[in-house]
Amino acid sequence: MSAPALVCCSHGTNSPDGRAAITALVRAAGDRLGVPALETYVDVQQPQVDEVIASVAGEAVIVPLLLSPGYHTAVDVARAAASRPGVVATGTLGPHPRLAELLAERVRLAGLRAGDHVVLAASGSSRPEAARRVEEVRAALAGLVGAPVTAGYAYGATPKVADAVRAARAAGAARVVVASYVLAPGHFADLIAGAGADVATEPLALPGETDERLVDIVAERYLEGVARLDR
Repeated sequence: MSAPALVCCSHGTNSPDGRAAITALVRAAGDRLGVPALETYVDVQQPQVDEVIASVAGEAVIVPLLLSPGYHTAVDVARAAASRPGVVATGTLGPHPRLAELLAERVRLAGLRAGDHVVLAASGSSRPEAARRVEEVRAALAGLVGAPVTAGYAYGATPKVADAVRAARAAGAARVVVASYVLAPGHFADLIAGAGADVATEPLALPGETDERLVDIVAERYLEGVARLDR
């Protein structure tokens, strides 16, 4: 019996760099696992996740390439997973200790100094669970960098990233470093980069340099899904 297909479902973006980064991550995860890896989306790009699941003949594990749960996981991904037997959807990539490690590395490479304040900048969702997940990552990041860390959101939740940056300055921060907690270049990454911080890190996945920690997380989520199919 063949292994279940890995169906990687991202948000979708018009950014060529964002598309290249996601495609590279999907390919790397499929190569790591030695299974068919399919790329799909919930917005902006095609094919949509329902179409891809309908086209897969055997079992499939949907891994949302999203950092926090929200509308798309609760509605689009959940609907596709429930559309037929032999399909499961896993949790999102975050929160995960490897993501906190990667964020901390990016912040240090950005030149974190004594007196700096870090704003963890997430894309945002109106769903409370998403904010709780971001808070887990914020706490983990604060423990790793040894600096004050607060959260801000590009969309759908408050405080907005720009407001979090202003609040950090008002509290006496020497500089404000934004840690971009988005997966790939695109609209949300651009909003975060333009939020007025002194320094903003790159998104987690970049074209031409897929971080193995991201591949680790995708593989881990896939194997969690396979275990559920085998029950």
